[in-house]
Amino acid sequence: MQQGDTISAIATAMGEGGIGIIRVSGERAIEVATAVFRPASGRKLTDYGTQRAVYGRIVDETGAVVDEAVALLMQAPHSYTKEDVVELQCHGGIMPLRRTLQLTYQAGARPAERGEFTKRAFLNGRLDLSQAQAVMDIIGARTERSLSMATGHLAGHFSAEIQTMRHTILGQIAHLEAAIDFPEDEVDDVVTKDVIENVVDVRNKIRRLLCTAHTGRILRDGLMTAIIGKPNVGKSSLLNALLREERAIVTDIPGTTRDSIEEYANVGGVPLRIIDTAGIRATDDVVEQIGVDKARAYVDQAALILALFDASRELTAEDEEILSLVDGREALILLNKSDLEPVLDVQQLKAKTCSEIIPVSTVNEDGLEALTQAIMAKVYTGDMSNDEGTFVNDERQAEILRRADEHLAACLRTIEAEMGLDFISIDLRSAWEKLGELTGETVGEDIIDEIFSKFCIGK
Repeated sequence: MQQGDTISAIATAMGEGGIGIIRVSGERAIEVATAVFRPASGRKLTDYGTQRAVYGRIVDETGAVVDEAVALLMQAPHSYTKEDVVELQCHGGIMPLRRTLQLTYQAGARPAERGEFTKRAFLNGRLDLSQAQAVMDIIGARTERSLSMATGHLAGHFSAEIQTMRHTILGQIAHLEAAIDFPEDEVDDVVTKDVIENVVDVRNKIRRLLCTAHTGRILRDGLMTAIIGKPNVGKSSLLNALLREERAIVTDIPGTTRDSIEEYANVGGVPLRIIDTAGIRATDDVVEQIGVDKARAYVDQAALILALFDASRELTAEDEEILSLVDGREALILLNKSDLEPVLDVQQLKAKTCSEIIPVSTVNEDGLEALTQAIMAKVYTGDMSNDEGTFVNDERQAEILRRADEHLAACLRTIEAEMGLDFISIDLRSAWEKLGELTGETVGEDIIDEIFSKFCIGK
């Protein structure tokens, strides 16, 4: 990436819509926009000040009108990238957007790389790395709680927690180095005691953050959930009930679902990546057997299993196989058809599983609230007193926090071994630098490139 370049990209999803936006950023952004946009007033685009919306037309190199548009001018540093930015709001069709984009290239812009606008915002100091990552989390949010976590990160709540810890550690490094520079003061014991107290405090904060990692990753990526059971037990009906729509075909014919169906559902604010699997049973049907094999594979991959049993029938050999599949796994046992006369021996079932058992009816939706609460209890584990905006939301963040904690633990061991103050300082500085990777202050360019490569091109 050449940061001095002027870049251009379509910033809205491709397709038909009310508007589509071409974003241009860089030193020549206004010059590029001036070449392709003519204000209806007859004035030049450069005559308008920053933070202005100007109505006009997109024209090609011959002066022919390509589209009507509105140009939004944002002069540095008052823009998303802290560079000169012009957004051309055209009609939301594929052809006018592509044609306008091509004209910006001809005028001197180059195609933006993935995440390059946000990367420039990071490099120019408008966002730190955690905030930059939150931009894509906002775009990909599937529930209100997912959105709340992402907006909290973008607002800097998580970064503020990290900066507080880094400030504490840096203060202790300064005290240690002062004591090293003036050994005649003989304050080693006082300094090390203060270091111990502050290190323990920072480690406690790190551990509280790490307790949120499980929930944070689920809110960000969704909880992979497999619905399993024998044929005609109500799996597809449960999927439809959770989705609040008729997504899966439901019939009284066993084996209707032959392939797995994957959908996202919002259950109590938790995004569930739900897979409705084929009914598990012995079959001579080749196609159905493939579906059964895929169902077993999804069970192995799932973070949560919803195992359905027919409460109106006794346990069968197929039910026993279902129980063996969920043994030792994170699962909820659902007794479906609770609206019918109960036949299944619940006590017998309890003796065969340690999983929570919940009666439900997918016909009248009884028990769905209890199911929601049980799912939330599995997601929001431990002390969830943290604001969602300070949750750890991916494995990279969690691993950095664990490594920083290891350096702090090493610091305490160094003190216990009565080693010199300079060795203590080395451990603290390692922790301080490691925490800086979360905000991007001490991270390498290769890591930055990897993170932004996961962004969409227009952001």
